[in-house]
Amino acid sequence: PKTDIVFLKVHKSASSTVMNILFRFGETHNLTFAFPTGGGNQLFYPHPFLARFVQGYSARSPRQFNILCHHMRFLQPEVQKVVSSSAIYFSILRNPVQLMESSFVYYKGTSAFSRAHSLEEFLSQPYHYYNPADSNSHYAKNLMTFDFGFNPDGEVSPERVQLMLKGIEESFDLLLISEYFDESMVLLKETLCWDLDSVVSFPLNIRDSSTKSPLSDTIVEKIKDWNRLDWEIYTHFNRTFWERINRDIGQERMQQEVKALRERQAELARTCLQGMGSVAPKDIKDSSLRPLQHGNAKILGYNIKQGLDKETERMCRRLVTPELQYSSALYKKQFAQKLP
Repeated sequence: PKTDIVFLKVHKSASSTVMNILFRFGETHNLTFAFPTGGGNQLFYPHPFLARFVQGYSARSPRQFNILCHHMRFLQPEVQKVVSSSAIYFSILRNPVQLMESSFVYYKGTSAFSRAHSLEEFLSQPYHYYNPADSNSHYAKNLMTFDFGFNPDGEVSPERVQLMLKGIEESFDLLLISEYFDESMVLLKETLCWDLDSVVSFPLNIRDSSTKSPLSDTIVEKIKDWNRLDWEIYTHFNRTFWERINRDIGQERMQQEVKALRERQAELARTCLQGMGSVAPKDIKDSSLRPLQHGNAKILGYNIKQGLDKETERMCRRLVTPELQYSSALYKKQFAQKLP
């Protein structure tokens, strides 16, 4: 199994669920994480990543960590200072249409979105609301492009798009697609030589459907136009994703693998969860399992069954612990000897 991993956590793309998978694997195998200095959950995002943002790193005595997975704006020369040269780099993408809809709700408080009553209103005259100079403007345009370290306001010429795609291809071993999450997990498992249980998960940081609204065709086209660079990234890597599946796994085996993954997930849901699924934040009984609520989104969580034996309870708890709580627990564990 591969233990040196860089995961670029792209916003609003099922990346919290992937992070839980990495946290569990790292904890099980006693791996080290490149944590933001002083804990926290972002590597000084939205600044481009620097090695010195990592707790325990110093240029005088540089040390390497197994897993780098907290939110960052990608900058490979700096990333290379904190991980092994054999690390596997991967990320996950999402259709920019759904990504934009999700961002608008989740980041409603940002300068670009706060004054627009609806996404339609924002898109009817985006430059009335959007100012690239605002510190949090990146949430409102080409967010994936920004997270990968490129300029979200760059011109959309074929040459520039090609350079960007080539840059991503040269840096990353694998790009997953959140719309095909189960297929993505099978591909990840194969790439990292992990077993099935290592990539099983319950969806984390997901929104209650009451805050989601269907989008008209006109709005969909406007979102694609506004996020043209993201659209180019997504369509390109959605194509290479399926090419890779056909080349390395084949449709038939992929279907079998996905079936096995879903069956295992259902089995774990029966074992672990009260009521088999996610619940509204107000219905989460254990406050330590309550996810952070953000913007106008209503983020769902889980209740664990009562009366489980210790070992099972520990496994179930790890599957449903929200990102911030899990990160904080692992941080304390990794730096325990340094804390008074």
